[in-house]
Amino acid sequence: MKRTICEHMMWNGLPVIRKEIAVSMITDYGLSQKETAEKLDITPAAICQYLSKKRGRPHIFNEAILTEIKLSAKNIIDTGNGNIIPETCRICKIVRKSTEHDLFYRI
Repeated sequence: MKRTICEHMMWNGLPVIRKEIAVSMITDYGLSQKETAEKLDITPAAICQYLSKKRGRPHIFNEAILTEIKLSAKNIIDTGNGNIIPETCRICKIVRKSTEHDLFYRI
């Protein structure tokens, strides 16, 4: 059975987007794993799994999308965790509009 784009994004895209936002918060903005978990309203264990590549394994390699993810990370840091859903939806829409066929690859 063929999945809709929304099903694909729910199962594959959203965990990767969340992972990339978490990684950006830590590497680009200097937040700790605990601070990142609090900002994303997830557990510190989830952050640890993102960093160790046990969760959110596909990787986004589209530079334009990665730039937007860094912007989302900054927006979430600046405005608090109430901004997680709108930022995740914004990135999802960008991914869906992309003309590339393979936005993710498995590591």
